[in-house]
Amino acid sequence: MVAAIVVVVLVLVALFVASRSIRVIPQARAGVLERLGRYSRTLEPGLNIVVPFVERVRPLIDLREQVVNFKPQPVITKDNVVVAIETVLYFTINDPRAATYEIASPLQAIEQLTVTTLRNVIGGITLEESLTSRENVNTQLRGVLDEATGKWGIRINRVEIKSVDPPPDIKAAMEKQMRAERDRRAAILTAEGTKQAAILTAEGEKQSAVLKAEGARSAAILRAEGEAKAIATVFAAIHEGDVDQKLLSYQYLQMLPQLAQGEANKVFVIPSEFTQAFAGISDALSKSGTTAKPIDK
Repeated sequence: MVAAIVVVVLVLVALFVASRSIRVIPQARAGVLERLGRYSRTLEPGLNIVVPFVERVRPLIDLREQVVNFKPQPVITKDNVVVAIETVLYFTINDPRAATYEIASPLQAIEQLTVTTLRNVIGGITLEESLTSRENVNTQLRGVLDEATGKWGIRINRVEIKSVDPPPDIKAAMEKQMRAERDRRAAILTAEGTKQAAILTAEGEKQSAVLKAEGARSAAILRAEGEAKAIATVFAAIHEGDVDQKLLSYQYLQMLPQLAQGEANKVFVIPSEFTQAFAGISDALSKSGTTAKPIDK
C-alpha cells in the first residue's frame, strides 16, 4: 500500500517536472530565458527544453509589427500657432533581449521621444508647411526615432501624422482664405472661358466670311463663264446662220420696249441707232415692194 502511494507521488512529480521542462513557443513570438536570474538565451518558436527551478522564461515578446496611436499633443509652429497633432507609430521588436533589459517601458519611452521630436520638427516650420508637408515631417520623425530606439532592440517602420488640428479662429481664417482662393480661381476660369468663346466666335465668323467670299467669287466666275459661253454660242449661231442687217435691225426694234420698262424710267431717250435700224427696215420694205403705212392718230 505504501509502495503504491510512493509510485503515484513519483509519477505526479515526474509529470510536474516534465510540464515545467517543456515550453512551446508560438510562431512570431520569442521567449527570454533566465538561469538563476541572469540572461541565458532566447527561445525560438517551437519546442524548447528548460531546466525546472533553475531556468525561468520571462513573458513572451510579440515579434509582429505593432501599431500605437498617440493622443494629440499641443505643438507650437514657427509662426507661433498652437496646433494639436495626433501621430500613429508602426514598430517591430527585432531584438528581444535588448527590448527586455535595455528599456523598462518601451511604449512610454517611444511616446515621450515622439512628442519631443515632433515639437522640435514642427517648431522649425510654419502652420502651412505642417499641413502641406506631412511626408517630410514623417520622414524626419522616423529617422530620429529609429536612431534612438535601435539600441532598445526596436525598429521604427513608419510614423504617420494622423491629424493636425489648428485653433478655431485659425480654422475660420483658413476657411475664408480657401473660399477666396476658390472664388478667384472660378473668376479666372470664367474669364478664360469667355475669352476662348470670343476667340472661337471670331474664328467662326472669319471662316464664314471667307467661305461666303469664296462662294460669291466662285458664283461670279461661273456666271461670267456662263455669259461668255452664251455670247460665244449666240455669236457662233449668228455667223453660222449668216444673219443680215435687216434681221438685226428688226431685233433691235423689238428690244426697245424692254429698255423703256421700269417704274424709275421717267424719260425715254431714243438712241441714235434707232434711226439706222428704222432706215434698214425701210430699205428692206421698199425693196420688197411694200410701203409703210402711216399710223392713224
